[in-house]
Amino acid sequence: MDLQPALEKIAKESLDDKSLFLVALIIKGTSKGSKTSIIVDGDKGVSIDTCARISRTVASEIEALDLIDHAFRLEVSSPGLDHPLALHRQYVKNIGRQVKVTLKDEKVLEGALVSVDNQQIIIEKPQPKKAKNKEPEKLRLPFEEIVKTNVLVSFK
Repeated sequence: MDLQPALEKIAKESLDDKSLFLVALIIKGTSKGSKTSIIVDGDKGVSIDTCARISRTVASEIEALDLIDHAFRLEVSSPGLDHPLALHRQYVKNIGRQVKVTLKDEKVLEGALVSVDNQQIIIEKPQPKKAKNKEPEKLRLPFEEIVKTNVLVSFK
C-alpha cells in the first residue's frame, strides 16, 4: 500500500467538521524513523484542541491498519504565517487581509486581498498618504502568474 494516499485519505476522513480542510501532508524520513506532518486549515481557523483530536484519530488509524512498521512522529498543525497560501479556499478565507504576492517574473507586490475567483486574485495597493482622494489601484493577478502568496502580519 502506498503510504501517501493512504494517509491523505485517513487525514481527510478525520476532518469531520466541513469548515476544515487538508492543506498538505508531508512525509519525511527513512525506514528507521519518519515524521509525518499534516497541515490543516479551516474557514474559521483551527484550534489546538482540533489539531490534537485529528492527531489522535490519525495515529489510531495508522496503528489499527499497521500502515507504518517503524518509529514515526506525527505532527498536526495549522499553516503558520510563513506558510504560503496553497488552496483557493485559503485565498477566499483571507479576503480583506494584507498579502505579499511573488510573481513568476520575480515582481513582489503587496496589498489588500479584495477578491478571488477561479482564475485570479485582485489586490488593492496601499494608497500613498498624499493621494487621499485618488481611487486605490487594483491589480488583477492570474493564478498562473503567482509563485506564492503570504498573508502579512498586522500589528494594528
